[in-house]
Amino acid sequence: MTSSVGVIGAGPGGLAAAMLLAQAGAKVTVHERLDRLGGRSGTIAADTPRGRFRFDMGPTFFLYPQVLAEVFAACGHRLEDQVELIRLDPQYHLVFEGGGELNATPDLGRLMQEVARLAPADAAALPRFMADNRAKLAAFKPVLENAFDKLRHYVRPDMLRSLPLLRPQRSVDSDLASYFSDPRVRLAFSFQSKYLGMSPFRCPSLFTILAFLEYEFGVFHPRGGTGAVISAMARVAESMGVHIQLDDPVDELLLEGRKAVGVRTRHGEQRYDAVVVNADFAQAMKTLVPDQARRRWTDRRIESKKFSCSTFMLYLGIEGRYDALSHHTIYLAKDYRRNIQEIEQGKAPPGDPSFYVQNACVTDPALAPPGHSTLYVLVPVAHRVGQGIDWTTERARFRAMILQRLERIGITGLEKRIRFEKVLTPTGWEHDMQIFRGATFNLSHSLSQMLYFRPHNRFEDLDRVYLVGGGTHPGSGLPVIFESARITARLLAEDLGLKADWRTDLPVPAREPEPVIAEAS
Repeated sequence: MTSSVGVIGAGPGGLAAAMLLAQAGAKVTVHERLDRLGGRSGTIAADTPRGRFRFDMGPTFFLYPQVLAEVFAACGHRLEDQVELIRLDPQYHLVFEGGGELNATPDLGRLMQEVARLAPADAAALPRFMADNRAKLAAFKPVLENAFDKLRHYVRPDMLRSLPLLRPQRSVDSDLASYFSDPRVRLAFSFQSKYLGMSPFRCPSLFTILAFLEYEFGVFHPRGGTGAVISAMARVAESMGVHIQLDDPVDELLLEGRKAVGVRTRHGEQRYDAVVVNADFAQAMKTLVPDQARRRWTDRRIESKKFSCSTFMLYLGIEGRYDALSHHTIYLAKDYRRNIQEIEQGKAPPGDPSFYVQNACVTDPALAPPGHSTLYVLVPVAHRVGQGIDWTTERARFRAMILQRLERIGITGLEKRIRFEKVLTPTGWEHDMQIFRGATFNLSHSLSQMLYFRPHNRFEDLDRVYLVGGGTHPGSGLPVIFESARITARLLAEDLGLKADWRTDLPVPAREPEPVIAEAS
């Protein structure tokens, strides 16, 4: 008999797992709560009298496509046949409120010149930083590619080989201090910890590999946005027989003792041999599984865990364009430590925050009607702490302040040019997107919440329940989420006796494709 698998959530992890499990011979059904694909990686499509504006809702940096390319290849498809990936050079423009800027190019020689404009002595350390992180990634890669569900895995040979390079006593910032003396240069190679919703002053030093990944393998823009990748995954999954049901929220995980046997939706009970949970981990456990059914990840334990920051979002459809603005611009507050402290305290919105702007139409003009463009504005803020910040009161004031700060990167006269606007606060992330406490990057990535101490891919509290996404091993970020899907699909196939005959004969794109100049240097 064909094994059946239900997947809760059509996010990137759920769709990747569905593809791999279908290739292994399972009958796969995906239940998506929303009326669109992707979850927080989906597309916001806004039809206006001027035409249609399209925005990525969440991730906009597409990094290390190798993992997803291998998922597609395992299923007999080529990623490059499904999605056009445009490699950006410069990758992004960093603007320091305290003075200085940096065009982050993957060309090492040009990057050294950019760093030398800020701190001449630090430029010479770049080759050493790259070499050391190349070795660190190579050593830790096997750990990230395999399940970590037993304490004895800490003494696996791959883990022991990686330990000398991990320097667990150091944060990202303190590790970078061994290469770069200028705090702006350290910030240029550590702001990436925000991809995990963390501070570079607390984030484990392992994650210096994030900046390395950008420079070694590139920052890409998928034509059509990240949502185009999600659509391609769904298209391939459906061609393999996966049934995707939109607007189909799961109300309950059906249990017989400790074993999951299906899900309940508004259409009734649907029985499965196994269930993959791609929904936000904490929110899903607290709403789909009774507390008494969970031995390790009880409500009390979930409440005690540390969670990432949240974000205040503006999605703006603009009349006209800002062609002098880079595809990606990151504005870093003068007092970055204070900005981080305000976020961590969560008592009020930050006073002089850092922010990020995507001006995607300089690369992909079809995302907006002719003569128009899109601006995606992200401001890191606190997730809900206790009763949290009253965003119904703060929203208008904070929005006005952010529009003023946008003028510092050349976005002037914006208010009168807005033809579409959507605002998303931490409250919206929590209630509309069903993300626990509005923590958009999931559980924090402290050492006490990584590897064995993160919820396991083969969920330890229930039989025949498996996890994918940022809430399980290896963690958050699209390439890592795709890796979680591979780990989980292997475990599930093993448990159900499926033949995980994933193809390895199709070539995947080169690991270092030639840059495509997508914007002016």
